[in-house]
Amino acid sequence: MRANLATLRGTGAAVAVSGGIDSLTLSAAAHAVLGAGVAMHHATSPAVPSEATERTRALAELHGWRLEIFDAGEFADADYRANPVNRCFFCKTSLYGSIVRRLAATGVIVLSGTNTDDLGEYRPGLEAARLHGVRHPFVEAGIDKAMVRRIARLLGLGTLSDLPSAPCLSSRIETGIAIEPATLALVHDVERTVTRRLRPATVRCRVRADGMVVELDPGALAALPAEPSGLLQEIEALARRAGEVRPVRFAPYRTGSAFLVAP
Repeated sequence: MRANLATLRGTGAAVAVSGGIDSLTLSAAAHAVLGAGVAMHHATSPAVPSEATERTRALAELHGWRLEIFDAGEFADADYRANPVNRCFFCKTSLYGSIVRRLAATGVIVLSGTNTDDLGEYRPGLEAARLHGVRHPFVEAGIDKAMVRRIARLLGLGTLSDLPSAPCLSSRIETGIAIEPATLALVHDVERTVTRRLRPATVRCRVRADGMVVELDPGALAALPAEPSGLLQEIEALARRAGEVRPVRFAPYRTGSAFLVAP
């Protein structure tokens, strides 16, 4: 991967940084190879947890990265807000389009943290990347998620190498239910509340047509009290304040379970 990044010397590069381990590791690697020749671009929106922004900002300050924080504007796109099964295409179109427009005069190449494991999943955002000429250095070097974590440790990212996968908050909303900022804020509040109470390895608050489902890893699910009424009442109170009156239940975690329609 170092060789791939080195080819960008003199041309400039921009890393699209979500705040997850993949894009943060790519940022660290690109900075190590390109120095001031690379800038990190982090988009904020109601779908991006504040922790991701704080994490990105802290690492940029610690390691001396050039960091640009901006609003990619996906919430102005009615297609994105409608939450079709290819919602990520519209999100990434806004993201990459914003970065390209900001850097159009410089001819900078945009990089993403996509790894080879992502290629086996339905990722409509990859089509948006293709249309904007985005490169994927991890994919080019044949690097999977496990290797990304090893690289993170080698680059001195410490405990961040064990950072769990954390897709955007919109991924918690069932296909076809409109994406609303207030609902995303509720999802974030519920996940933080459950994390504080149970310390799960994984938690996802899914908003479905038939209710809210808090998905947990097997260990956390087994540790739930037989009658988790106190936690349920806390979650229901959060939902009422957000205007979401839906029954709440717990279930085992399933990757991508908010998607209803097969592509």
